[in-house]
Amino acid sequence: MKKSFLMSVAVAALFAGAASAADLKFAPGQDSKFNWKSYDEFKAAHADLKGEPLTIFGPWRGEDEAFFLSVLAYFTEATGVDAKYSSSENYEQQIVIDTQAGSPPNIAVLPQPGLLADLAGKGFLTPLGDENSKWIKDNYGAGDSWVGYGTYKGKDGKESFYAFPYKADVKSLVWYVPENFEEAGYKIPTTMEELHALTDQIVKDGGVPWCIGLGSGGATGWPATDWVEDIMLRTQPPEAYDKWTTNDLKFTDPAVVAAIDEFGKFAKNEKYVNGGVAAVASTDFRDSPKGLFTVPPKCYLHHQASFIPSFFPEGTKLGQDADFFYMPTYASHPELGKPVLGAGTLVSITKDLKTARAFIDFLKTPIAHEVWMAQSSFLTPYKGVSTEAYANPQMKKEGEILTSATTFRFDGSDLMPGKIGAGAFWTGMVDFVGGKSAQDAAAEIQSAWDGIK
Repeated sequence: MKKSFLMSVAVAALFAGAASAADLKFAPGQDSKFNWKSYDEFKAAHADLKGEPLTIFGPWRGEDEAFFLSVLAYFTEATGVDAKYSSSENYEQQIVIDTQAGSPPNIAVLPQPGLLADLAGKGFLTPLGDENSKWIKDNYGAGDSWVGYGTYKGKDGKESFYAFPYKADVKSLVWYVPENFEEAGYKIPTTMEELHALTDQIVKDGGVPWCIGLGSGGATGWPATDWVEDIMLRTQPPEAYDKWTTNDLKFTDPAVVAAIDEFGKFAKNEKYVNGGVAAVASTDFRDSPKGLFTVPPKCYLHHQASFIPSFFPEGTKLGQDADFFYMPTYASHPELGKPVLGAGTLVSITKDLKTARAFIDFLKTPIAHEVWMAQSSFLTPYKGVSTEAYANPQMKKEGEILTSATTFRFDGSDLMPGKIGAGAFWTGMVDFVGGKSAQDAAAEIQSAWDGIK
């Protein structure tokens, strides 16, 4: 989903110092699910930084800010660094203003690889070195993908690794109600071919397979773009997906048109969708999964990212009342491995200091991930963490999807120009489920893209 924010002239940044040692969320050494050895080793190696300053600017506010500060507390306790975190409602614009004004923070955390690439090209980021890109490649699931999202051309035109991935989200999920599956005798599909067969079987049994809702106010249509992106990653090599997000592969290319058509096999079949095809565009995405929980169920399957349980009925227990499985791949495309669609945040040095380098080193310790994992809203592709630290079994399953991925790609619509990824692509998908052919819908999106060149 494209995230856009209206600019305000006055930006009120939030500043917060890290907690003291007494505020450490989990006492070091006292719970075996945490990798305390990594914390002790980091502490021993960075004992010469007491009182040194470090400023960090990022997107986390509210609850996420509190979680991040709980992690930062371990860094300050281990090093004695005087670290301060700040954020802003318009953080994307603020970091541009601060870097151009020559007053950036030491560390910038951003969820947009495109914005970071732009900052690197203007000479505002410090290369993190080959040792860090190699570390990511060796220690993260789909490591090459993450290295790619952190590698940009600098002001000199030379490619370097500038952004360390920390915190990720997963979109490639299909939600279901285990009790409904058990009563009907359905099994979790392990291939897309089996998912198609299950869809047909549910219809044969008198049920409706899918709940699909594209409604989202001015952003109506975005859930369909996640469908198409997941299908693109399961039918085309990642290089083609990358070219699609930059329009080097046109929307009218047969590969893209076929992916849209594949989504249509689910969304444009009257028997496959709760409420019929006409309900797809008009149903709000927040209301869409509710059909899973009715008696009898109005649908059995729902494709959506890891945030969707926020809109499940109150009291729904994940793993018991609702669960998910990985959006499967096609048995006919084994060469494409296990791709995962998602998002994440990337950490860069915008004003180099010894403390900034130490913070990057801290992110390579399992404890820097596990402290947030043990609370909420944090997934990591880092294979070295203790998965027992995840706050619940569902987060652990989602984390394992990341660590076992062979390819990871950011939401394609977020990588496209705003007029496409947060405009023509959305409306094109609404037109598609409204009756246009995939070819015609793709042609209109492509025409919009041509218009901004």
